[in-house]
Amino acid sequence: MRKTLVLASASSARRKILEGAGVPFVQAPSRLDEDQLKATLGAGPAPATARALALAKAQAVSASKPGAWVLGADQVLECDGRSFSKPGDKAEARAQLVGLRGREHRLVNGLALVRDGRVLWQYDDEARLWLRDFDDAFLDAYLAAAGPEVLESVGAYRLEGTGAQLFARIEGDFFSILGLPLLPLLDVLRREGILA
Repeated sequence: MRKTLVLASASSARRKILEGAGVPFVQAPSRLDEDQLKATLGAGPAPATARALALAKAQAVSASKPGAWVLGADQVLECDGRSFSKPGDKAEARAQLVGLRGREHRLVNGLALVRDGRVLWQYDDEARLWLRDFDDAFLDAYLAAAGPEVLESVGAYRLEGTGAQLFARIEGDFFSILGLPLLPLLDVLRREGILA
């Protein structure tokens, strides 16, 4: 019997990472209100928040996918104690990038693997990134070139695309920056028998 992995995320970056690694899965995004869930969780350490959000997504999808291994994932961006969410529009994306410009921030990932509501594995990690101190003309040109994809990720950038030009330096795992710490996930998928 083939074991089914369900990705409880709408993220195209996470989907592409799993596809690129040859992981068989189906995508079934949770329909949780992330902002409401974050408000319920309150201010806490970024790793705990990322893990809690990932677990809530996995458990929500697991309820409708009996027998499946459900992977929840979330990413929190933190800069000087302030947490960022995905921008709602281009103006908010611009404001986020202005706030991060010339500064260091952290991307903290949380993962949770659940089967029939039971937690099989949780994980968190972080990367540190420094945006260049670019000028407003560069920022406006970037936003125009990047298009609506800036609304799909916290921080309003995608390192795997034109967003790479925003950065002076990064420290951390590339897959983690994209939103899915792949190597530890592959280990647990092998342990669970989802991968050979």
